Amino acid sequence: MAYYAFRGKIALIFLMIGSLLILQFPVMAAPVPFSPSTSDEQLMELMEKSLSIVEIDKEINRIQDQKAALEQDMKLKNKRLGEQELLIADKREAAGRVLRAYYMGERDLLIRALLSFRSLQSWLTSLDYIEIIFSQDKLAIDSYLDGIRRLKDEYAAMDTRKSELSKMETRLQTQRNRVLALENQIDGQLAGRSDADRLRLLMSELTDYWETAGVEEVENYFRALSKAMQKLPGWVQDNKNYLEIKGFNYTLRVPQEALNSFLREQDERFEHFSFTFSEGKITAQGTKDGMEISVTGHYTVEDEPQNGIIFHVDELLFNGFALPDTTRRSLEDKFDLGFYPGLIISFLKATAVDITDGELVVKLKVAL
Repeated sequence: MAYYAFRGKIALIFLMIGSLLILQFPVMAAPVPFSPSTSDEQLMELMEKSLSIVEIDKEINRIQDQKAALEQDMKLKNKRLGEQELLIADKREAAGRVLRAYYMGERDLLIRALLSFRSLQSWLTSLDYIEIIFSQDKLAIDSYLDGIRRLKDEYAAMDTRKSELSKMETRLQTQRNRVLALENQIDGQLAGRSDADRLRLLMSELTDYWETAGVEEVENYFRALSKAMQKLPGWVQDNKNYLEIKGFNYTLRVPQEALNSFLREQDERFEHFSFTFSEGKITAQGTKDGMEISVTGHYTVEDEPQNGIIFHVDELLFNGFALPDTTRRSLEDKFDLGFYPGLIISFLKATAVDITDGELVVKLKVAL
């Protein structure tokens, strides 16, 4: 309940800010305060659902764009497969003629003719001629076999694309169902309410604020973090007191105070942002110009495509409102917040990562 009470206060603050903005810009509709009968928890839930609909709609658009691109690619590949099959048919005929010649003994005649020459000059000339014939025979058969292999590879790649397309269609339908379910839930919660229009106005104001200011600000923080993380290996090299060495094993211990200092050196926006390490989670939180952003996540060790510890966003709050998983995954895909030990020393490899109270601990070993 304390959590919802806190979020409710944030909602109230947001509404007050919205009221001030509307007073400053009279062309916008004046905000209508939510009904006293509406609890803070209910208001937060409606607000979050409206944000989720907007963000999931973006994911639907992304999937539709990917699906259209894949379908176009498959169309081009199908055309190329048809062209390859025609070429293979020609090569098959050429290879067939060669094989028939050997089967019918026509090439044996060449060998016997070679043995019947009496002069060295005629023998050498015939040998050159026969070598050309055999080379052409081999080329025809190899060309046919190579074409068959390429065709099989293309068909295998097409099967993979068909599987990808099927998965995209499933994802697309899943996200559409999510939006429909959220819209039905909102309609159900607002049905019969005397303040339904007012609540819809508040939801619209929140989504507009997120779209016009919030998205850009969140992405700016992620972009700044991504750039800073690229410089972290160099910072570790300059601060080897955080690196413990025992034989072939290394342990990197980064206190949260040290990381915060490093980040503030990289970008002034982190003067309003701070990281805390606790119970396996990293939380980055900051407030600027009345906009509060909170990101909570964890690290995992991954070897592909490059060994490192990769950050995963578990929760993203904008002014106290939770954004959906699609937004979190989109930010992960767009901005790399990973840490790659190989950039400190080329032969170092991360083997484990842990977050204790106030400290990030990365286990490393020499990769021989």
